[in-house]
Amino acid sequence: MAGHSKWANIQHRKGKQDAIRSKMFSKLAKEITVAAKMGDPDPEKNPRLRLAVKAAKAVSMPKDVIDRAIKKSMGGDAADYTEIRYEGYGAGGIAIIVEAMTDNLNRTASNVRSYFTKAGGNLGQTGSVSHSFDRVGEISYPVGAGDADTVMMAALEAGADDVESDDEGHWIYCAVENLSDVSDALEKTLGESTESKLVWRPQSRTEVDLDTAQKLMKLIDLLEEDDDVQTVTHNFDVPEDVAAQLA
Repeated sequence: MAGHSKWANIQHRKGKQDAIRSKMFSKLAKEITVAAKMGDPDPEKNPRLRLAVKAAKAVSMPKDVIDRAIKKSMGGDAADYTEIRYEGYGAGGIAIIVEAMTDNLNRTASNVRSYFTKAGGNLGQTGSVSHSFDRVGEISYPVGAGDADTVMMAALEAGADDVESDDEGHWIYCAVENLSDVSDALEKTLGESTESKLVWRPQSRTEVDLDTAQKLMKLIDLLEEDDDVQTVTHNFDVPEDVAAQLA
């Protein structure tokens, strides 16, 4: 299986944290509202909402903001969002999956296509790259949760399928349908996780050079700055020497 990407750490070193935080809150609030509207407004009775609330708490979203997002789902003013996935290739043939929630499919499709074009990539058909990824549950823990062996044993006993550990933390993977049960079991042995979510996990990763990394960085920035885009997943990794030049 593919190793955990260090791309997020490179992004953190880039700065713009206030803008990133604000955008993240907006996207999480939208996910909370949609999850609550589609199911029960009680997180304990709605697995998707429970994951969304947990993700919001992990980035210190204020409780009143979370509560407002849930209440919005019960009001008549809650927008009707369509969930849609886009797939394409960035510079260097890197596979990219974009998940979006939108109240205007034409606007979102046009914007996403333009981002790929501006950054030297191209948008493909649905299914054109997702075959290179596995849809799985991902539970993350900080380094302080324990050493690699301790986390591995706890994860396997909880019903997980795989674990990746490095000096940044631990990432535990399981089947989609087992995410809630595995997460609950792990909390009993390792404590509360940093995050639990469904992800597209690449089956392999491709290391890129500086020029390709910069083009991919531009594409990901454009996508993540779009209010309709919820997640962006890719299958590239950045070697340490290239990361140093990007930082």
